[in-house]
Amino acid sequence: MCVTSQSGHLTQWRQLDRGLAQYTDLWQWVPFADRQPAWRQQRPELAGLLDTLSPAECDHFEQHPVAFVACLEAVLPGLSAVTAAADLPDRGGAPRTLPEALAVDMPGRKRLQAGAFAGALASLDPAAGAAVLDWCCGKGHLARTLARAFRQPVTGFEWDAALVADGNRLARRYRDPVTLVVQDVLAPDLHWPDHTHGVALHACGDLHRTLLCRASSARAPRISLSPCCYALTAGDYAPLSARVGAQSRRCVFGRNELRLAVQETVTAPARASWRRAQLNRWRLGFDALQRHMRGVDAYLPVPPAPAALTRGDFKGFCAWAAQQKQLCLPPAVEYDRWEQQGERCWQQVRRGELLRHVFRRPVEVWLVLDYALFLEEQGYEVALGTFCPRELTPRNLFIDARLAPAGT
Repeated sequence: MCVTSQSGHLTQWRQLDRGLAQYTDLWQWVPFADRQPAWRQQRPELAGLLDTLSPAECDHFEQHPVAFVACLEAVLPGLSAVTAAADLPDRGGAPRTLPEALAVDMPGRKRLQAGAFAGALASLDPAAGAAVLDWCCGKGHLARTLARAFRQPVTGFEWDAALVADGNRLARRYRDPVTLVVQDVLAPDLHWPDHTHGVALHACGDLHRTLLCRASSARAPRISLSPCCYALTAGDYAPLSARVGAQSRRCVFGRNELRLAVQETVTAPARASWRRAQLNRWRLGFDALQRHMRGVDAYLPVPPAPAALTRGDFKGFCAWAAQQKQLCLPPAVEYDRWEQQGERCWQQVRRGELLRHVFRRPVEVWLVLDYALFLEEQGYEVALGTFCPRELTPRNLFIDARLAPAGT
């Protein structure tokens, strides 16, 4: 169900809003902290289905989410319509990847992502005379990719002076027409350069929201971006689109819901995935232990654990976690017992996350449709889609907005 027309964006958003509202109890919760959610009593057939999933089945469904939705249809009729409402067209083009020999300090996957993003742009409209600005450019990897792909100068804004210096050295070394400037893009007095096409690849939270607002307010001729990390905002989430703000009554997005949109990690190395799972098992084992110790049946958040802890054992992890929460562990702890409890809890959490992640893409597309509708309200013609396969990056949504001619 790919909807691409201007009015179609509002229709698609309404479909997603209604669909997500039907299942708020299934995605507005955190399995790690709440392992007995209310929906288990209200949806016993669903709870029973999840409880029967083996670790191997969880592995399979994590890699094949469409198959999991089909499995859930037996107890959640209509779920496939919600996930289908999040479908978007492929807007990728022939990749314009920077040659590997020139991609100094540029991770291989980032090089391919920048090339795919450049391919989706198709052109930078040099005949229109628009300058190009890489928003939050880092070392200028995207800027250099675009400059070489389209033989056009590119400017980049970045607050980190060291990255700017490194990026400018690379541009001079390879004679790329790229100029990076030290600039805090969140500065309230920032002036958007006249007649400039703004681009951003994986700009986070307030960074991409500020780009949308600043560029559209300045009547930028074109705005092209792939957003990321929607939860990284200074304040509470609020829709940008007036239509979404007026019509959205069902779906409420807090930090946890915004984080849900970017929790897919198909690009994570196997070792990193193992470390994450191990730390989660231990975290849950410690949680069971601290509930027993304190006599309080409530989740106790622990700060993110350093990966180096996985080189030790569960006892060492508990010592670290107890120190973080200023708890005193008793001298005799049955660590094997609590580690096994953590493993059991982890399997339960995995099943819950598997269910919640069914709504990951619908939530993200809901958010991006809000951006598309906002840009339409500012007078832009908006194309929305994906710029690369999810195997390259699951953060592959692409917004390409062009200022509509006067009078249209």
